[in-house]
Amino acid sequence: MTFTKAHSAGYLANHMARLFARELQARIRPLGLTIGAFPALLELWGQEGLTQKDLIGRLDLEQATMANTLARMERDGLVIRRRDPSDGRVQRIWLTDQARALKGPAIAAASQVNAGALAGLTDVERRQFLDLMRRVIATVQARTRETDPFLGTAD
Repeated sequence: MTFTKAHSAGYLANHMARLFARELQARIRPLGLTIGAFPALLELWGQEGLTQKDLIGRLDLEQATMANTLARMERDGLVIRRRDPSDGRVQRIWLTDQARALKGPAIAAASQVNAGALAGLTDVERRQFLDLMRRVIATVQARTRETDPFLGTAD
């Protein structure tokens, strides 16, 4: 069997992700947000006080990428890092009032991107599509953990 882009799940997923990212970036740029900060903000809007290690595990990012993202977010006034009172070696990440105020508009922008992209699917197809994507992600994550047991363990 020959390789074709049209039949490659990886290629299609990457292409789709780039299209989603492009449209989302256009919608959140006026809010002063970047596509790189958005996943971290989603996690922190759900639960503040996470560590960099927590974010790495939740977002499947490399340590260096997360460190750079957090540094930019701190520079941009979106987060502050504070030492954990019970373990001074650990820094916890907290949202600023500025970042908290952006939650509604940023979530609305993402919802608009999702709704537009999935508009050609029925409600049943949307649910199936999302379920299939979650299953593929879980499978890839499990396989990655099997081959790299240290993935996501950096501080």
